[in-house]
Amino acid sequence: MPERRRYPSDLSDACGELVEPVLTAWRSERRGRGLDIGRPPDHDLRSLPDALLYVNRTGIPWRYLPHDYPHWNTVYAYFARWQAEGVFDLLNSLLRRQVRRQEGREEEPTACVIDSQSIKTSANFPACEQGIDAGKKIVGRKRSIVIDTVGLLLAVVVTAASVQDSIAGQILIERVAAEHPTVRKTLVDGGYRQHLVEHAATLGIDIHIIRRGPTTRGFTVLPRRWTVERAPGWLMNHRRLARDYEAHPHRSEAMIHLAMINLMTRRLAHRGGRPWLGVAAVIRRGPGSWCRGRRGVRPGAGRGWF
Repeated sequence: MPERRRYPSDLSDACGELVEPVLTAWRSERRGRGLDIGRPPDHDLRSLPDALLYVNRTGIPWRYLPHDYPHWNTVYAYFARWQAEGVFDLLNSLLRRQVRRQEGREEEPTACVIDSQSIKTSANFPACEQGIDAGKKIVGRKRSIVIDTVGLLLAVVVTAASVQDSIAGQILIERVAAEHPTVRKTLVDGGYRQHLVEHAATLGIDIHIIRRGPTTRGFTVLPRRWTVERAPGWLMNHRRLARDYEAHPHRSEAMIHLAMINLMTRRLAHRGGRPWLGVAAVIRRGPGSWCRGRRGVRPGAGRGWF
């Protein structure tokens, strides 16, 4: 059978080597739990991320996936399973650590930036899950993200557009405090309320509100917050994120993780990042949950990550 022609959205060989060990470890772990008993899987793990990135980059509906990829129903099933079992979270965490290491920084950040983006939803979206952002006059959802000072994603939460920034920010701050205990400073804009600052202080995080000058007109780059302003621009290069097409908020969050994974793999491959060695060290938190342990993922010997 002739090899299919590659699409521009497909991972290069160098990028594929960065994600393949984690997916192989995921499949092995499922077999260890007896979830893949029977005939061996028909689909190569190498082709499934390419199919997901094709949807993510082009913005097509799932049913429009080209026929030289696995069937769209299979691709979506893997997407939903990887989201539910924390594979995207794990990949995002491991790649972020390697990018930070390549940038000459510590693996875990000490400061982060929070911002939100209101986005319109598709026409077939359930009205009960939408909201109205009165300030931006947008009916849809709101993406609240927290990134490190390099611009890499730490956490994301998707809510209705009517949810206040401080409410979503509180969820993010609690998540950052639990998953990234080294973070001690957070930068936000004037849309976040004082009660968020007080709540973060109880978690040992100091929030700095950076406000625009009273005489400022039009768009102005706020000092030390410009890294989070460019993150939505990076995401908009993935046309699936130009609107929110996902029926469930957690699937929308997974699409954002997938976009950041694509960005980080290309960044590492472009700068000569070496593939990880070995298999991901992971733990399970209850049945059906496959995710990173805080002490289970750490630098290994040489330049490897496991």
